[in-house]
Amino acid sequence: MYKVTVGGKTLVGCNEDTWRTTSRIWFENAKEPHEFGAIFTGSRQVSLKQFAPQSGMNEAGLTFSRLAAYYPQQDTKGKQKKRIINEVEYLVAILHQCATIEEVKEFVEQYDHSFFIEDVFIYLDSTGKYLVVEPYNLIEGNNPYYVLSNFCPSITDNEQARKLERFRNGEDFLQDHQPDSSLSFCRALSDTMHVCRNRNGDGTLLTSIWDTKSRSVNLYFYHNFDTTVQFNLAEELQKGDHILNTADLFPRNLEFDRLIEYKTPFNTPLLRVLLALVGGALPLVALIFLLVSVLDRNLANLNRVLVIAAIVDVFLALYFFVLATNINVFYFDAPYRHFSSNLISAASFIPFLLLLSAVPVLLLSAGFIRKAKRRTWIKSLLVANNFVYLTAIFGFAYWGLYTIF
Repeated sequence: MYKVTVGGKTLVGCNEDTWRTTSRIWFENAKEPHEFGAIFTGSRQVSLKQFAPQSGMNEAGLTFSRLAAYYPQQDTKGKQKKRIINEVEYLVAILHQCATIEEVKEFVEQYDHSFFIEDVFIYLDSTGKYLVVEPYNLIEGNNPYYVLSNFCPSITDNEQARKLERFRNGEDFLQDHQPDSSLSFCRALSDTMHVCRNRNGDGTLLTSIWDTKSRSVNLYFYHNFDTTVQFNLAEELQKGDHILNTADLFPRNLEFDRLIEYKTPFNTPLLRVLLALVGGALPLVALIFLLVSVLDRNLANLNRVLVIAAIVDVFLALYFFVLATNINVFYFDAPYRHFSSNLISAASFIPFLLLLSAVPVLLLSAGFIRKAKRRTWIKSLLVANNFVYLTAIFGFAYWGLYTIF
């Protein structure tokens, strides 16, 4: 995200980078006479009728944005602060009750913000002042131009921050161009900072440019900056509280259609259940194969097949766990590199191990199944195990896990 203040006018640009397909924009009137109406955007559904706010602005021009960021856990025992129970109620309350950065700071300081241990927030008022809210720190600023990405400024120097392409692109754009508070300038800056990955064409779901002076917002959907939809906060609040599906506001987007159709364990519960069941069964099958290879010496060449299959099964079970717990694997370039775990990064080569070992295992298994007259249960187990291999190879290919060039 970024902010630009020129000539007393402040514009705020936010890019929501996510793989969700449920982008929404909604409008909430003030509940009390001293409160403010507000507009919010977000895509993460937390209940049947609630979405978590990702960005927003109120009638006073107070604007906020939320970004994923890392901060090491700290002990907050002994600090007398209120607990945040419901993130949606907490976040919307700030925009309904606060008009300035000073008021936001007073509000936030009452709460234990380590509830948002994986997030960093920024609040900006109509004067251009801003407040960065980290899990354990508050940072105030009044620079006319400011760029923030997925990091906490208190523990990240500029050299580290510039390793993030989005931040680097935004900072360079502001240095190379004379900033102004026009929509065209901010659209170009948002375009510079957006994400569109080569693998699936996914990236920035929604771009919002907030005008804190006119109290309006321009939306751009799924990193397409040719079409915009504008909302005026005052006009929308007159219609009462309402929520809109963002995708319905724009022309059809083929890349977004692909995102909707792309199946992963994170958007298809059945796939996640199957991963868990098969991943749990594979180590047991591996143990059986090893026991048979040790106890039954009459299986000749099959013993080697069983040992190889057992090893592959263990690695495959580990990789199924990675797939069930790391959504990034399905979208980032293969082989996937985890930002902090070398083990997860190394696991990205397991699909290739499976591909190389599946051929000899399948051929030797087929020979044993044809020749052996007994041991039906071993045959059945081998057939089932080989079916898992073939299905996994097909799934890995579908997810682009073999696409390394």
